[in-house]
Amino acid sequence: MKVVIMAGGKGTRISELARDIPKPMMKIKGKPILEYQINCLLKMGLKEILIITGYLSNAITSYFNDGTTFGVHITYFQEPVPLGTAGALFKCMESLTDPFILLNGDVIFDLDFSRLITAHYKKGALATLVSHPNSHPYDSALLVTDSELRVTQWINKEDTRLYYKNRVNAGIQILTKELLEIAKKNIPAGKVDLDRDILKPCIATNRIFAYDTPEYIKDMGTPERYHQVEHDLEDDLVTARNLSKKQRAIFLDRDGTINRLNGFVTKPEDLHLLPGAAYALKKINNSPYLAIIITNQPVIARGECTIEELETIHKKMESDLGKEGAFLDALYFCPHHPDKGFPGERSEYKIDCECRKPKPGMLFEAAKKFNIDLSTSWMVGDNECDILAGKAAGCKAVLIGKGVNTVEPDLQCDSLKLFVTRYLLKEYKE
Repeated sequence: MKVVIMAGGKGTRISELARDIPKPMMKIKGKPILEYQINCLLKMGLKEILIITGYLSNAITSYFNDGTTFGVHITYFQEPVPLGTAGALFKCMESLTDPFILLNGDVIFDLDFSRLITAHYKKGALATLVSHPNSHPYDSALLVTDSELRVTQWINKEDTRLYYKNRVNAGIQILTKELLEIAKKNIPAGKVDLDRDILKPCIATNRIFAYDTPEYIKDMGTPERYHQVEHDLEDDLVTARNLSKKQRAIFLDRDGTINRLNGFVTKPEDLHLLPGAAYALKKINNSPYLAIIITNQPVIARGECTIEELETIHKKMESDLGKEGAFLDALYFCPHHPDKGFPGERSEYKIDCECRKPKPGMLFEAAKKFNIDLSTSWMVGDNECDILAGKAAGCKAVLIGKGVNTVEPDLQCDSLKLFVTRYLLKEYKE
């Protein structure tokens, strides 16, 4: 499969760090951004690369030449005039494979592309868009999907938003020639914008899908993000997140660990983050650990809340975390509750399942999806069932608060923040 890299932009927001080279050639720890991309592609067996150049294109072509020195084969298309984020694709259609991978040239990433490619073919998609949570969702385009990860809405950063899932369009996608042919009928003259002119209009086909991943993807849009990538490379956090490698996770209970424990939360305005929770999650986000919520939500089975209402509650939580620069890599909830006799209860959820804590089903599901080594992971919660679930999954278990438990936790801390700052950060840096 051919990879197309869009590398023609000037990078005006980050020009204070590099004014005389194209943004993809900015160096981080002695290597251009493009070289990091090419190294990752080579590692994943993707060797056929087309680079779209524009601004100061000679800086790119003279450095990489035909790619032989870097173990790949590179061809180029130089835009005669700026053609937007997708105009060049129509000029190069004959040389593209079907499908092909399209990358923004200002993104540092390390992905297991085999998973992305498999997901694309499985869905029969016109386009598969890589999405991920990030620390600045309020400044990013967000994708809204259905339960099959079919994109149903595109929220631009300037659009009004109340509560939202932190699912950011990452600037990496697999596209088909069929998509381009559909879009070709209506594209404007001059510059063509990939999002506005091609992807968004094709949402109506029901064949645009998201591919969610917690792997490392960070754009170089601002000096602050550039310096964050420098730090992450020094800490070896970039390659460590590739899902071909075993991952570590902090599994987190929700109520009493992330948000205040005040009865059952049945509407979004009742969910309030605990002091220090966002700070702790931000520290986890900048560590080798994934942050994954594992929560029992019997309000579904009891008929006190619908699945849709629970999803809105979780969007409220992700929105509040995003405002403080923190995010979740994944969230799992159990809707079941075996005890019967509640007014308005929903019988289909009144079962003895394998996912309700203290059973470890949700942890096993997350471990399978994200290639997690449970023996090097933690389960953190304020209840005995959290400790039991963690132990049953083979994790180390941490009790938050001073509750009485019959099962001895590995650690006991007053808050998530205390656990992260006193124990977790010390452990992974050792």
